[in-house]
Amino acid sequence: MRILVVGGAGYIGAHVVKALLEADISVRVFDDLSTGQKINLFEQAEFIENTILNEKALEEALTDVDGVIHLAAKKAVGESMTNPEKYALNNITGTLNLLNAMTKKNVKNIVFSSSAAVYGTPLYPKVDEAHPVNPINFYGFTKLEIERFLEWYDRLKGIKFIALRYFNAVGYDATGAIQGLEKNPQNLLPVIMETIVGIRKKMFIYGTDYATPDGTCIRDYIHVSDLASAHVLALNYLLKEHKSQILNLGTETGHSVLEMVERTEQLIKPFPHENAPRRAGDPAQLTAVSHKAHELLGWTPTHSHLDNIILSTWTLYQKHFLKS
Repeated sequence: MRILVVGGAGYIGAHVVKALLEADISVRVFDDLSTGQKINLFEQAEFIENTILNEKALEEALTDVDGVIHLAAKKAVGESMTNPEKYALNNITGTLNLLNAMTKKNVKNIVFSSSAAVYGTPLYPKVDEAHPVNPINFYGFTKLEIERFLEWYDRLKGIKFIALRYFNAVGYDATGAIQGLEKNPQNLLPVIMETIVGIRKKMFIYGTDYATPDGTCIRDYIHVSDLASAHVLALNYLLKEHKSQILNLGTETGHSVLEMVERTEQLIKPFPHENAPRRAGDPAQLTAVSHKAHELLGWTPTHSHLDNIILSTWTLYQKHFLKS
């Protein structure tokens, strides 16, 4: 079996490739290296450097492939609100190119990296897949539109999909096999780490007046190795059951921004941070119900306790910035 991993040199993509290789699955990586990195590539995986805006290149990459894992998306919420053109072109047009290439090459299985951002502002604290979808940022809108395209391509072209609605991906592989740090990170924990090592003078806590216990946003943080294992299980489910599914991936436990800051200071050291106004597009709380992934895939997160998330990230930042 050979799987095409689109975006396989990126942060999540590299962890997914590692999990596939450990499951003895042949991997072909397709990545334009705009955010992915060569340091994240594995010798055992074939690599094609190209963009999902090139449909012909996608068709060639899909030769003799049994399925696709699609992780090639722009994903910074704030940027999506100021530069929607970039997100429409890459996320939506790029995915349509991929689906059209899959149609031409008769590839019928795709695991899609979706997002909890499709839900928007939660109507109840624990968000399940039945929760209404109403994204409040353009990034989430692109993910939801892609899910809708997937449903139509399933109905019209027989392409079966699993859309994995990630909550907040964090942490790094415990073995140290993946060495590439995210380029220009926008997510909370990498920003904290960049502040600790001196890349940033301070970090900002955007919004302290939310309707949460400490006033800061609450998120469901899931270790990237747990996300990676879910992709392998989702792929196996598709190949065996031939049924499309939409599944949440989260720990079902939320941590606030302030809690993440304070625990990091306890585990590592204090660092400068400052309160700032809310950002557009940030809901107060977003935590998962992941029962369907447990039931259908047999998936359980095992790496996602808070201390492991923080320390596995710190280990890699130390290697990059605090070399003796």
